[in-house]
Amino acid sequence: MTEVKKQTKTVSSKKRRKKRRKMTPILKLICIIMILVSCFMLYNVGKEIYTTATLRKEIAEAEARYQQILDESAYLTSEKAKLEDPNYVQSYARGNYMLSKEGEQIFYLPEKEK
Repeated sequence: MTEVKKQTKTVSSKKRRKKRRKMTPILKLICIIMILVSCFMLYNVGKEIYTTATLRKEIAEAEARYQQILDESAYLTSEKAKLEDPNYVQSYARGNYMLSKEGEQIFYLPEKEK
């Protein structure tokens, strides 16, 4: 009886091999399709990562420019407030444009050489 079981096992294993051989081209096609789909998905992921990195760089540059504009705006606001003060305007004009009051004389002193 053991001999009959061995023969049935070998016969059934041969049938399985035949079934596998019949399915092999189909399985190869499915594997090739799966590989192509995986490659396509990996390509899309790589493209998205590159796009994300580019956008992050652009955002960082825009934020730096925005901060620069805020700083410039704060400086201009303070200058505007100073220029509304008549005493500041008078001292600014005297210092930068060599304007003098009536009866004053302006002397140019040579600068020290370093």
